[in-house]
Amino acid sequence: MNSKIKRWLQLILLPICLLTITGCKATKNQLPSQAQKNIDSVLKNDQQKTIDSNYFDKKTYNYLASLEYKNGQSAVLEVNQGNSTLAMNQWKKKKVIYGSLDSLNRTTYVTAFIDKKNLGRSEGRDRQVWQPTGWHQKRVDGKAIYNRGHLLAYTSSFNFDINGNYKKGEDGSLDNPKNLATQSAFSNQKVQTYYETMVRKAQQRMGNKVIFQIVTVFRGNELMPRGYWLQAKDQMGTLNFNVYEFNVEPNVVFDYTTGKSRIDRSMHVFFERQNQKYRN
Repeated sequence: MNSKIKRWLQLILLPICLLTITGCKATKNQLPSQAQKNIDSVLKNDQQKTIDSNYFDKKTYNYLASLEYKNGQSAVLEVNQGNSTLAMNQWKKKKVIYGSLDSLNRTTYVTAFIDKKNLGRSEGRDRQVWQPTGWHQKRVDGKAIYNRGHLLAYTSSFNFDINGNYKKGEDGSLDNPKNLATQSAFSNQKVQTYYETMVRKAQQRMGNKVIFQIVTVFRGNELMPRGYWLQAKDQMGTLNFNVYEFNVEPNVVFDYTTGKSRIDRSMHVFFERQNQKYRN
């Protein structure tokens, strides 16, 4: 091969090789376009950096934040004897209030005014990429122990835009920094799912109105929530709960200051509600 042809091939192939290498690297680190749009939109519009305690009782919040989970105890405690303090007369229209991120970019609360039109299915939803504070994914016994835990469940948040305004045709909440916190797989999949199912059943009733409030409870400046405070109530009187779920995982101990974890086989977790029972 003569020198001119070699030189020509180098000029053609070098940019292609560079594009392939850098392109692959960029693809690995880039977020899906819609996810990035959601995240950018929320962070751009989120100017308030203080918790608005008008939407929940700060005294109760501080008490819950002070609680220590005792090995083997129930992962759920009743608040106010299990009775919601939410007022149905606050339900004016379908809307979700996403509390602003605080000064550490932590979630605060979500209050949802929802009905049957806000129900949807989980199948086929996109993968989420937002990493909330305290996120340090890890697998124990082959299973991921961290979840990007929705405050308001994806399946109860259809037909709302990223800011919580009713908008027909919108999918459920995804990659909204105000609606995702670092949650243990157990807390999310075993405990919170139980209460979310109760909310969905109430939503399924024609003409019923539901208020569902979720508060992430942090202690001091810790980056991982100590727990989730859940309340719900409906107009027809079929739904009424007020509970606090500890953000814990069997066989694992969390450092809530950072969100990091370590394996501890002596860590036992218990949860029992009606026909559902778990103890490791």
